[in-house]
Amino acid sequence: MAFNHINYFRRSTRLPGYNYARPGMYFVTICTHKKEMLFGEIKSNQIVLSDLGDNVEYYWKEIPKHFPNTTLQEYVVMPNHFHGIIVISATLTADVGVQNFEPLHRLIPHNAFQKIIPKSIGSIVRGFKIGVTKWSRNNGKNYIVWQRNFYEHIIRNEIELLNIKKYIINNPQEWANDPEKQAHDQRGRGSKF
Repeated sequence: MAFNHINYFRRSTRLPGYNYARPGMYFVTICTHKKEMLFGEIKSNQIVLSDLGDNVEYYWKEIPKHFPNTTLQEYVVMPNHFHGIIVISATLTADVGVQNFEPLHRLIPHNAFQKIIPKSIGSIVRGFKIGVTKWSRNNGKNYIVWQRNFYEHIIRNEIELLNIKKYIINNPQEWANDPEKQAHDQRGRGSKF
């Protein structure tokens, strides 16, 4: 049977032709592998983080140190997922380093070969996930932390931003109604926390 590249590659959830390194605000959701409850538990509508959950928060807050053109807004670590807002700003000065030798991203119409573009939302999330995974493995937690890929939403206006911030802030209070939490409870599975 001949190799069919169309069936081999996973369908991207990204907006075709959109440059995810361009300045803007992005709402990201990243889930744990198999929706396992790894990051803590909700008690009295508040998240009580596990050691791993503490490090998810730590590595999230480290993002602007590694990507100086970013700022972070609301975020929440939940038992089996993470929500956060990343703002990518335009840089006024050239950055120092090997990435300067790559082509300018605004000249690339799309990511034809599924390569992660430096300083894009994909490279930021990838670095974040790698940091958490390395901490996990270095601290004896020998399981897969993250689901493959992540979900992103381009925030287009102030109303959307306010609604997303409200959603993030209220996420722990809504946990009892979360279908993933209810399915987890029905399976009777405990957390690894």
